[in-house]
Amino acid sequence: MRLPRLAALLLGTSLLASPALAQTADKAQTADKAKYGPWGVDLTTMDRSVKPGDDFYGYALGSWLRDAPIPADKARIGYNYDLPDETEIEVRKLIEDAGPSPSDPVLRQVATYYHAFMDEAGIEARGTAPLKPYLARIDAVQNRLDLELLMADHGYASPIGIGISADEKDPSRYTVMAGQAGLGLPTRDYYLLPGEKYETIRKAYRAYIVKIQQLAGIPDAEAKADAILALETSLAKDQWTPEARRDPQKTYNPMDRAQLAKLAPEFDWDAVLGDQGLGKMPIVVVRETTAVTAAAKRLGDVPLATWKDWLRFRFISDHAAVLPKAFDAAQFDFYGHTLRDVQAQSERWKRGVRVVNGALGEAIGKIYAERHWGPAAEALSKELVEDLRASYADKIKAAAWMDAPTRKEALAKLAAFDPRIGHPEKYIDYASMRVSATDPLANDLASDDFEWKLQLSRLGKPVDRSLWEMTPQTVNAYYDPVMNQVTFPAAQLQPPFFDPAADPAVNYGETGATIGHEMGHGFDDEGRQFDASGKLRDWWTPQAAERYTAHAQALVKQFDAYEPIPGVHIKGQLTLGENLADLGGLEVAYAAYRRYVARHGEPKVLDGLTGDQRFFLAYAASWQGKGREGAVRAQLLSDPHSPDKYRVNGIVRNMDAWYAAFGVKPGDALYVAPEARVHVW
Repeated sequence: MRLPRLAALLLGTSLLASPALAQTADKAQTADKAKYGPWGVDLTTMDRSVKPGDDFYGYALGSWLRDAPIPADKARIGYNYDLPDETEIEVRKLIEDAGPSPSDPVLRQVATYYHAFMDEAGIEARGTAPLKPYLARIDAVQNRLDLELLMADHGYASPIGIGISADEKDPSRYTVMAGQAGLGLPTRDYYLLPGEKYETIRKAYRAYIVKIQQLAGIPDAEAKADAILALETSLAKDQWTPEARRDPQKTYNPMDRAQLAKLAPEFDWDAVLGDQGLGKMPIVVVRETTAVTAAAKRLGDVPLATWKDWLRFRFISDHAAVLPKAFDAAQFDFYGHTLRDVQAQSERWKRGVRVVNGALGEAIGKIYAERHWGPAAEALSKELVEDLRASYADKIKAAAWMDAPTRKEALAKLAAFDPRIGHPEKYIDYASMRVSATDPLANDLASDDFEWKLQLSRLGKPVDRSLWEMTPQTVNAYYDPVMNQVTFPAAQLQPPFFDPAADPAVNYGETGATIGHEMGHGFDDEGRQFDASGKLRDWWTPQAAERYTAHAQALVKQFDAYEPIPGVHIKGQLTLGENLADLGGLEVAYAAYRRYVARHGEPKVLDGLTGDQRFFLAYAASWQGKGREGAVRAQLLSDPHSPDKYRVNGIVRNMDAWYAAFGVKPGDALYVAPEARVHVW
C-alpha cells in the first residue's frame, strides 16, 4: 500500500570531489571525450535567440524542442524517457541470447516467461479459453462475503486495497495497511471534472468497457457498462485527492478489529484478513479513512450483480496484454491513444521486456549488474554521495530559519542517510514461482501470488532494510522516508547522467543536483516529518516548522500559477515535495560546485560559457523532455512531479547565482524580486 516515494528526477552521477577525479575531469575540458558535446552538454539543442531570463528552458533546449519528433509509440521523449530504451535493448539481448530453454534455472524462468508473452500465435489459438476458470470464480459468487473474499485474491480488483509495509511509527517492524484502491481511470478527476475534454474521455471509457465485454462474449454489454461507470464514479467521489494522500499524519490511522468494524461495518475484516493470511495481525493502519468507509457502503448498497460485472471487466482489462490481439489493441486504443495521445503501440518485444522486468525483475537485475556494473563506478558513486552529504551539512548549519534543537535533529538525520548504489546486496529468489511456457495469463497470476507470499513471509520478522523497490536495470532513483534511504540503480549511471569525461560544472549541475534532490526528499514537506530512524515523528520546534512552512507555501503559490495546458494548472500543493527537492538539491549542488572551484580555481570559459553558466545549462539539459498533451494532462492531474520545463524555469528563477550567471534583470519574464525568491537552504 505504501511504496517509497519514487522521485522522477533521474540520478545523474559523475566526478565531484577528489583531486584524482578532478584531474580526469579537467583533462576532459581540452579533449573531446564526453558523449554529449565537447564537454558534456549537446550545444546543438540550444536556441541562443531565446533570452535566458525569459525562458531558460527554451534557451538551453529550444532547437531540440522545435525539431525533435515524438515517435509514434511514445508519449514523451528526452533523456529521461529515451535512456530506458537502451536498457531494454540490453535486457532483450540478455534474454534472447540465452535461447528459449537455457540450462541456468534462473535464466530459464526469465526466458520462459518472456517467450510465453511473445507467442502471439499461441495466444490467438487459445482465444478466451484461459479466462474461463477465472471468470467462473466470479460467476460462483453468491453473496457479499463471497464477493469480498474473491476481491481479496491477488489478481482480482477491489475498492479497498490491503498490503504489507514497514510501520511508519515503528520502522523496525512490518504492519498491515488498508486504503482506497485504483479505478479504471487514472484518477478521480477524470470522473468528476466538467468540460468537453473530460466528457469525451468518459464516453471513450464507456465504449472501452462495452468493447472488452463484447470481445469476451458477455451479454448486455451496454447496460452493464453504464452500471460499471456509475459505480466507479460513485467510488471516485469519495476518494481522497492526490494532495490529501501525501499527508503522512492523516494517512496513519492504526485500528483494531472493533475500530475497523465501526469504520466499515459492511466489510468483513475478520474473514478477509484471515483469508489473506493476516488473521493474527491485531492492528491495521488505515490510510484514506473516509474513502474506505464509503467503499464499504458501496459493497452493501450496490447490487451484487453490478459488482460481479465490474470484477469481470476489470479482470479482463487488467490482463488484456496477455489475451488475443483484439483485447490488447482495445486496451492500447483507450489507455495509450485516447488518454495519452500515443499514436502506435510499442513493439511487442519491448512490452515483453517490461512484463518480465515486472515479474522477475531482480533475476534479470542480477545478471544485468554483473554485466554492466563494476567496483570503480560503485566507489565513485559513493564518493559523490558523501560530497553532497557534506554540502548539505554546511547548508543545515548555516540555515537561519532553523533553530538549534531542529538543526541538531536535521544533522542527525543527514548522518543517518543510507545510500544504496548499483544493485541490492542480495536478490529475490524466484525459484518457487511456477512459470508456464504456454499460458502467459497464468504467469501474470503466478507473479501476483508469488509477490504476496513473499510479503507474507516477512511478517513477524524485523524489517529487511536490504530490499530494493527498483531493479538494477531501472533508469531512475528514489528516496524512502521510512527507511531514510536513497537508492540509485546501476542503469542510471550512464551519460548524460554519468560521464567520467564530462566537465566538472556539468557533473555538478546534473549529478550534484540529482543526488541533492534525492537527499532533499528527507527534508521536503512530507519527508521532513520522518526522523533519522525513519519514524513518523514531529522533531521540529513550532518556530522552525512555521518558518519552513511559510517559504514552502510561497513555492506552492509560484507553481500554482503555471499553466502547461490551457485550463490545466500545476497543482502547487501536490508537487510541493518534488519542487522543494529540486530547489534544495540545486542549491546544495551549486554550493558543492563552488567548493570545488575554491579547491581547483575558477574554470576556463568553454564555448563562450563560464563555469557557472555551464552548471545551470547542464541542469536544464538533464530535464530535456517533451510530451503529448494527454500524457501531460495525466501528469498534471495526479503526478507529484511538475512537467520538465517547470522543473527548470520554476527552480532557477529562485536562485541568486543564476541571475548573476546570465545577467537576468527586472523586466525579464522569469525575473523574481530578491525578496520574493524562495530559498530552501
